[in-house]
Amino acid sequence: MIHLGVNIDHVATVRQARKATEPDPVLAAHLAELGGAHAITVHLRQDRRHIQDRDVRLLRETVQGILNLEMAAGEDILDIALAVMPDQVCLVPEHRQELTTEGGLHISRDDRRLGNAIARLRDSGVMVSLFIEPDPATVQLAKDIGADAVELHTGSWANAWAQCRGDEHDEALIQQLSRIEEAADAAATIGLRLHAGHGITYANVRNLLHLPLLRELNIGHSIISRAIMVGMERAVRDMCAMLSAGPG
Repeated sequence: MIHLGVNIDHVATVRQARKATEPDPVLAAHLAELGGAHAITVHLRQDRRHIQDRDVRLLRETVQGILNLEMAAGEDILDIALAVMPDQVCLVPEHRQELTTEGGLHISRDDRRLGNAIARLRDSGVMVSLFIEPDPATVQLAKDIGADAVELHTGSWANAWAQCRGDEHDEALIQQLSRIEEAADAAATIGLRLHAGHGITYANVRNLLHLPLLRELNIGHSIISRAIMVGMERAVRDMCAMLSAGPG
C-alpha cells in the first residue's frame, strides 16, 4: 500500500497568523495518525513562517510513525535536523518570497553543499529524499549525489488537471502525466525510492496511483482544508481510503 504523509504546515500557518498557541500542529499530528497517516511531514523554513523549532522537537517525541522533515540544505537547519533526528529528510529549494515551494531542486554532481548535507544526514542514519522536477536526468543526478529517494514535484501536473477538470484526453494533462511516468520509471530502474507531492487533492489523487513502485504521497493543503470542515481524523481517513481503492 502507498504510504500517506500528512503535511501539517498549514495548521501552524493559522496559529502564526495570530502568534497564538493554537491550533497546535503537534495535536494535529496526533489526530492525523489516529486517522491512519503513515507519516507526518513538516517544513522547517528559514523564515519560520509556520513550523517552529519547538514543533519539530515535540513532534520527534510524540509522532508514532515516520517523521519527515522538509528543509533547505542550510547549515543552521541541518544542525537542527541532526539534533532532532527525524526518520526522513526531504531536501527542498526555498525562496523567501514564495507562498509555497514552487519547483524542484536544481542538482549538479559538484554541488558540495547539497552533497555534504546528504552525506551527513545519511551517516547519522536519516533517510534522504530530494524534491525534484519529474525528469529522468534529474532522477539520475539524485542517485549520483547520494539520495535514497526522490519526491517528484507534481505541481505542474496538478495545475493541468485543474485546468481541464481531469479530462484524460487533454493534451497538456497528458504531457504532464507523461513527464511523471517517465521519471517514475527512471527511479524504479536505478533503485531509488519513489515519493510524490504538491497539489495533490481528493479529486486527482487516484490518477497517480498507477505509478510503478510509488511508496509515499505527501499531501497537505487539501487534507487540512477538508479537516477544517470534517475534522482531522476523518479527513485523513478519507484520503487513506482513496489510496486503498487504487487507481481511478
